[in-house]
Amino acid sequence: MGDDNDETRQRPARGPVAAVVVETPLAHLDRVFEYAVPDALDADAVPGARVRVRFSGRELDGFVVERREQPQHDGRLTPLRRVVSAEPVLTPEVLALCRAVADRYAGTLSDVLRLAVPKRHATAERNLAMEAPLVEEVAAPGPGPWAAYPAGPAWLRRVASGEGPAAAWAALPGRTGDADWPAALAVAAVTALAAGRGALVVVPDHRDVDRLDAALTALLGKGRHVRLTADQGPQARYTAWLKVLRGHAKVVIGTRAAAFAPVHDLGLVAWWDDGDDLLAEPRAPYHHVGVVLGLRAAATGAALLTGGFGRSLRVQVEVEAGALVPVEADAAVLRAAAPRVTIAGEGLDEERDGPAARAHIPSRAWRVAKDALVDGPVLVQVPRRGYLPSLSCAECRTPVRCARCQGPVALGASGTAPACRWCGLVLAGHGFECDHCGSRRLRSSITGAKRTAEEIGRAFPGFPVHTSGSGEVLAAVGREPSLVIATPGAEPVAEGGYTGVLILDAWASLDLPTLDAPLEALRRWMAAAALAREGRAVVLSGAPEAVALPAVEALVRWDPAWLAARELAERRELGLPPAVRVAQLTGSRRALEEALGQADLPAAAQVLGPVRLANAGAPPRRPPGDGESERAPADHHVLARVPASETQSLTRALLALKAFRSARKETDVVAVRVDPLDMF
Repeated sequence: MGDDNDETRQRPARGPVAAVVVETPLAHLDRVFEYAVPDALDADAVPGARVRVRFSGRELDGFVVERREQPQHDGRLTPLRRVVSAEPVLTPEVLALCRAVADRYAGTLSDVLRLAVPKRHATAERNLAMEAPLVEEVAAPGPGPWAAYPAGPAWLRRVASGEGPAAAWAALPGRTGDADWPAALAVAAVTALAAGRGALVVVPDHRDVDRLDAALTALLGKGRHVRLTADQGPQARYTAWLKVLRGHAKVVIGTRAAAFAPVHDLGLVAWWDDGDDLLAEPRAPYHHVGVVLGLRAAATGAALLTGGFGRSLRVQVEVEAGALVPVEADAAVLRAAAPRVTIAGEGLDEERDGPAARAHIPSRAWRVAKDALVDGPVLVQVPRRGYLPSLSCAECRTPVRCARCQGPVALGASGTAPACRWCGLVLAGHGFECDHCGSRRLRSSITGAKRTAEEIGRAFPGFPVHTSGSGEVLAAVGREPSLVIATPGAEPVAEGGYTGVLILDAWASLDLPTLDAPLEALRRWMAAAALAREGRAVVLSGAPEAVALPAVEALVRWDPAWLAARELAERRELGLPPAVRVAQLTGSRRALEEALGQADLPAAAQVLGPVRLANAGAPPRRPPGDGESERAPADHHVLARVPASETQSLTRALLALKAFRSARKETDVVAVRVDPLDMF
């Protein structure tokens, strides 16, 4: 009896019931399930631990989220099968964040957990020390790059005092080295660390992470922060994640998935370039980093910072609502830093150059490049990769489509035959005949990076030509004169900045099939122009003539906030996102009609559809007896829009709809997506 009492006293004070979140995508099972904890697993089955459980006749993974004294379920509880790891990888803060994200986007908790908590790597768990090493305290840095912004030092002081100020930062262009945006983000992160709190900074891609990593290492030294990116191997990524969980590091930088890192005592969340589509998760529940970090800052009281050269509509909504305070430079400082943007074909160009003013590379661009190559590199931004990525009829300008799959036809290189970009079908010999006018001649609709590199290389012999785009992205180039041909988002950083920037085929960016085309075009242009040295020339060519385009005007004035405010005002007038909240339901027409009858949408909801998707092809043919032959193709969609104040009502109704159809085991799936930005 004495031995039993001693054993009881040594047992942790945990209840015999484990509440477990089971990893299942089924919406009607999106809740916790109770399991009995065997005595042998009692010490390891801590809240946050990974476990294996018996569920619907199968063994599934799950997380313990709570230990209870009494079950809420009537009846006998199934025991836990085993504890995969006693490491409490799912912290209460991350669990609450995942639940909030799932609710916001009408998704399931399991979907978010799959993205938030990396797969276990046993070797990483064994090799990393449990206790964090002792490190010296960090001194608060000076304002550094933030001194150029009147509100910058005050914002830093509030971060240092433990407050949670929220700011929208308009970064100055033309900055290099210790004055560039990675250095500014590093100063903000170290300011939070010096106050004894953690910092989390998310950037779009690994090249941005590299730049931020170098800036933080310069301030903190090695080993004081970790990076979390998709290109890390399983062991390296899990080791970095464990360092954060076990308190070895309190500063985290990374790409999209780093938004869920279990940072202790979070004092700052920040992200760069809100409009970059790399910050939007392409998998369910399709969340955006800015929304995730906003929810996290609201829950923890952390300071919030979103920065960029441009401004997205989502940020503009928060600025106009007073939730974000603009941090901007004075007008005089901005004028001095901004590049001198000119529009090819305007002014005297037409009179002096004639048709050359409207060429693919107009005369003004040639002159700027020639002058700029005297003392440094020149950046040429082209909107598409490849050689001639789009072909059309030479007579009627109708785009050429593949006869087999209706995909776009392109020319991959000089001297090759045109071929489909989707299925690879070659258009050999005289295989083309326009369906509209009968012409057999082809012309290029747009010139790609490879063809542009050929043209510029011939025009400027003796200068090296670098290309940066899909498949081969350069991180940086030196100070020596050279020509850099890059697609949007792949522009390498030049040491000391570019001496000139040419932006070609502006119409291709403005002609994107999205509602955000003007804002996206401006974001791309500003990202390239901001790499130029202060006051250097930037030439925009290929802009449509005889019409005033707000995006072009915003670039010349370097005023992205003006364009964002203008666009948002128009969206409010027309009832378009983000002024309203929109959800997209995709499926077969029959399934969507059934779903609309089953959904209890808010009274304020306006339902549009079902209508056929514009890119939906013919239904796939299935052989007789195929088990899926009766399933209709998901070629229709419905849009449901409500005022932004009704977001929770809409997502609750959609979650209930998904759970209802899941419980009934409907064969025709209806996919739900909240804020489908690519649809507008």
